[in-house]
Amino acid sequence: MTSSPLLSVKDLIVEFQTGEGITRAVNNISFDIPAGKTIGIVGESGSGKSVTSLAVMGLLQKPAARIPQGEILFNGQDLLKYNDAQMRQVRGNQISMIFQEPMTSLNPVFKVGDQIAETLRIHKNISKKEAWDRAVDLMNQVGIPNPAASAHKYPHEMSGGQKQRVMIAMAISCEPKLLIADEPTTALDVTIQKQVLDLLFNLQQKYHMSMMFITHDLGVIGDIADDVVVMYRSNVVEKNNAKEIFYTAKHPYTKGLLACRPKLGANPRRLLTVSDFMDEDGVEKKVSPERVVVFDKETEKEKSSDILLEVKNLVTQFPIKGGFFGGTVDHFKAVNDVSFTLKKGKTLGLVGESGCGKTTLGRSILRLVEPSSGSIIYNGKDITHVYAEELRLLRRKMQIIFQDPYSSLNPRMTISEILTEPLNIHKVGNSKKERLDMARELFEKVGLSSNQMSRYPHEFSGGQRQRICIARALMLRPEFVICDESVSALDVSVQAQVLNLLLDLQQEFQLTYVFISHDLSVVNFIADEVGVMNAGKIIEMDKASNIYKNPKEEYTRALLSAIPKGEVKSNLASLV
Repeated sequence: MTSSPLLSVKDLIVEFQTGEGITRAVNNISFDIPAGKTIGIVGESGSGKSVTSLAVMGLLQKPAARIPQGEILFNGQDLLKYNDAQMRQVRGNQISMIFQEPMTSLNPVFKVGDQIAETLRIHKNISKKEAWDRAVDLMNQVGIPNPAASAHKYPHEMSGGQKQRVMIAMAISCEPKLLIADEPTTALDVTIQKQVLDLLFNLQQKYHMSMMFITHDLGVIGDIADDVVVMYRSNVVEKNNAKEIFYTAKHPYTKGLLACRPKLGANPRRLLTVSDFMDEDGVEKKVSPERVVVFDKETEKEKSSDILLEVKNLVTQFPIKGGFFGGTVDHFKAVNDVSFTLKKGKTLGLVGESGCGKTTLGRSILRLVEPSSGSIIYNGKDITHVYAEELRLLRRKMQIIFQDPYSSLNPRMTISEILTEPLNIHKVGNSKKERLDMARELFEKVGLSSNQMSRYPHEFSGGQRQRICIARALMLRPEFVICDESVSALDVSVQAQVLNLLLDLQQEFQLTYVFISHDLSVVNFIADEVGVMNAGKIIEMDKASNIYKNPKEEYTRALLSAIPKGEVKSNLASLV
């Protein structure tokens, strides 16, 4: 006789009242979470997975949100029938949640130790000192260095990985029966991501918790989940144990999610996307054979002998203030004696963890951050010390695509104004109509419809905003583009589309890229040569294939081993 599941979601429907009518965010879904097991819920942004978790937690905003149908049974009790007071007893105590963005989830004006202790004092009848001691112990359990001192820190004083660990400590503080983890590793470095995944797995075993793990990346799911629920456009399209999902997926959407992540050791001309497996109506398509052809970058890419960029012994340092009068007591070298060359039409990948100096290096090359010493030679000319007017003219040839597509687009400007602004500044085009025509042409090239150009940035999805950023960077027809973590926070399916677009545009406009990322699998796909950065230095540089096949540095091997393999973990596979 099988025991009842800890959580059972039955025929759940969630709707939102909007200005355009009723939107169904979750459509008649059902799944179970057995005691002590992990269920992975996977799907793209907008699929309904986070709304499902908020419904379980009783955190949907009413009256805009309503649940016209369904049951959420926890230990046999329907949570949808609980009042607010009853849900407060469940939330944080029996069911806890790790939210996606730790910086916005933690209160910036309270020390992290106090925030963990607050949860304990609300749900457990213990003193303030007991709660504080328990908070320090929990911070030790989740691997935060020097927990007694770290408990006195504010959120802004901790790294992204440490803040995520604080959120985990808070979530497990009352030893809940069910832990909901909503995209807990999105945009984290791959090494930190692996640490967080291992930590969650170990804590689950220690406290015998069930877990609902939400993500857009099936590769991550394989490292942690027993069973998988795949959501697409508010519906559950497939659910099975992890082994069956990974090796015998039935639905074309699941097949697309599995195929679109770059894989180390393979060099397809372009990444497969969900649209290769199904059409807009969800009807399965046969994948075209030429879409899966693997090629040799070295023999098939046109060889160029012309050097476009040469960086020599570049140093960029920042003052460290201190002392009674707040003077400069030392300098921090974010970029420390870096040298490399980049040929025209090629892509150099810069990879490393947050804080290694790769973004500062990219901005120093463009003189957005002034280097302290060394030289930057662009097209044979030393641009390290050129004056503002000459530098402004150089910016027509050198552009950057920033990491966050939302914060890099002016929310008060329409897309047509954003795209034509650089043309106006540099006096390109003889009339407003000509500049608009140029913007429309490029907008179409990045896969968007020109009739959307009257909209504002907030009216587009994350992937669409990134395409707009790409279009803006290319408006002046540059020769050289720095892509700074330009796909790190995107869904894997959208990431594949943007990477394919960057390669198509490189081929059409003969672009030269510096591609900055923390993910070696992405860099291996797009780059011809890879530089691995650590502590401000390039510690290893070689052809992308050589970095993958024969890494020389221990740090590079650690980056490679941390990449999700998109396979079922052996200890999980043995359970199914």
